Amino acid sequence: MSILTWLILLFISWLAATISGIAGFGGSLIILPAFSFLIGAKKAIPILTIAWMMGNFSRACFGYREISWKPVIYFCLGAIPAAIIGARVFVELPSGLIMKAIAAFLFIMVVLRRSNIKYTIPEKIFIPFGALVGFLSSIFGSAGPIGAVAFLSLNLAPGAYVASEAVTAVAMHVTKTIVYGKYALLTASDVLIGMVLGAAMVAGSWTAKRFIKKMTGNVFGYFVDALLIIAAFSLLFAKN
Repeated sequence: MSILTWLILLFISWLAATISGIAGFGGSLIILPAFSFLIGAKKAIPILTIAWMMGNFSRACFGYREISWKPVIYFCLGAIPAAIIGARVFVELPSGLIMKAIAAFLFIMVVLRRSNIKYTIPEKIFIPFGALVGFLSSIFGSAGPIGAVAFLSLNLAPGAYVASEAVTAVAMHVTKTIVYGKYALLTASDVLIGMVLGAAMVAGSWTAKRFIKKMTGNVFGYFVDALLIIAAFSLLFAKN
């Protein structure tokens, strides 16, 4: 890769991790299209798995005192086995209808969050949520907005929400990395690229931590809702 390509990838990695570090998701809306264009879609997801693993691990470390462990464990019980299945069927799938259904679901969640209707997802329901996120994440590279909906229902403080969601992401990315490596989707060069980009994501997570400390609850809520809407529109109009 050229120096210019490296600089672009590093900047996008930092920016995506900053956004995800503030909202708990959303970075993939920027990083997946850019990486797919620059290094190819088939290579992008395995390499990004390494980078996201480092970025999410740093987010979890920065907020480890605030992690809500019980829902995290339930979520991982569904996410890890589903991530293994999803990684093994990492091929082109007829995903158009699924993506549009998820988009509609995200729109509904934003309406619920902005209305006076209160919803709380029982912790044991985090298991099927985790399974859905783990499977889709392995195939499409990310399903963060769906996982975000589950953790947002707990009404955690911003730092606790971001750190707790990050732990589940680390568990999924470790799982996917092992499976991708087993099926030769990751070379030594890919791992090195992922680690370099992961370092930029760690810097982005640190940047996000500075922003979170200054954000009020209302500002954080509107920021998350805006990203949910953007994610929904991107899924709604995505090409099959």
